[in-house]
Amino acid sequence: MTSIAYCTNVHPAEDLPGIIAQLDRYAVPVREELGVDTLALGLWLAEPVARGLAEDVTARRGLAAELRARGLTVSTLNAFPYGGFHQDVVKHSVYLPRWTDPRRLSYTMACATVLADLLPDSASYGSISTLPLAWREPWTKTDDVRAQAAFDVLARYLRAEADRNGRPIKLAVEPEPGCVLDTVADAVGWLAGRVDHDHIGICLDTCHLAVSFADPVEAVKEIHRTGLSVVKVQASAALEVAEPGTDEGKRAIAAFVEPRYLHQVRENTPTGVLAADDLPEALTDLPASHPWRVHFHVPLHAEPAAPLTSTTDVLLAAAEAVRAASDVMPHVEVETYTWTVLPGLSTDLAAGIAAELRWAIDHIGGAP
Repeated sequence: MTSIAYCTNVHPAEDLPGIIAQLDRYAVPVREELGVDTLALGLWLAEPVARGLAEDVTARRGLAAELRARGLTVSTLNAFPYGGFHQDVVKHSVYLPRWTDPRRLSYTMACATVLADLLPDSASYGSISTLPLAWREPWTKTDDVRAQAAFDVLARYLRAEADRNGRPIKLAVEPEPGCVLDTVADAVGWLAGRVDHDHIGICLDTCHLAVSFADPVEAVKEIHRTGLSVVKVQASAALEVAEPGTDEGKRAIAAFVEPRYLHQVRENTPTGVLAADDLPEALTDLPASHPWRVHFHVPLHAEPAAPLTSTTDVLLAAAEAVRAASDVMPHVEVETYTWTVLPGLSTDLAAGIAAELRWAIDHIGGAP
């Protein structure tokens, strides 16, 4: 049965004592709220923590013991944010360092070393999600060459780790609007035939997929047609507003403007999809005459107030397509990192995460 994890990048700690304290404050209460003996996590380790653990096998074993003692398991890491993910302003800095920067490769290799020693006995593989190369500008043909070289080095490292540990660690590249690999089609076009398909595939973030207005079933088919695989699904939902040009629509969507994260917007017109890189820009520059989808991860179980809706229909269609295309369902991680910036939030965080996981288990299938 597929384990459905929740991603700990919703928590701000960037040192090991802080991470363990937040597991006690949030993850253990989530497990208890769900009434289960074990809870799967998609663990986020900022670069200094990942590097320190990779250099210290005793520390890795200690973290594994701390997780077991709390009834927590880890089969996947989120290595998209390098650090500083809860600064007052994150925006474009989340896409740094790029895959042309040696620091990104070193960080990802460190994460692989750590994950190999955290995998539970039940895990057939481990996964690490990462950014889609970089923000789209600047990016050159030379950058393509450098990024491919970094992936080649990483693939050799992952093969060696698999030989050492008996189970593979796989990289999951996560397309995101506005990036070099903006859509699933972009990611497939860049990765297919260029990387080691046994160790590098796709992280299908269903919020990002929805924002692109791609057909989820066709997107999954496109991945598999090329010999790539969905290594990981990030179960997430975007905001949608059918009539963004009305006074009611504008007011509702404007309530989600906030300074920390980037909220890319796409407008689906009969002649093509129009783009804005952030919500304030969209409110000023897009015609708002056709439906919008907004890169703002909203809780899966809580439908936004009208006239807003969420794209959980895209999530469910994508998950079903992945299940149909794969012998084994890949890792599923609920990734709602925006709890702290949601307007009018009054829900206790642990209770909210537990409610999301219940929704995911009921609608996608699996266990926490």
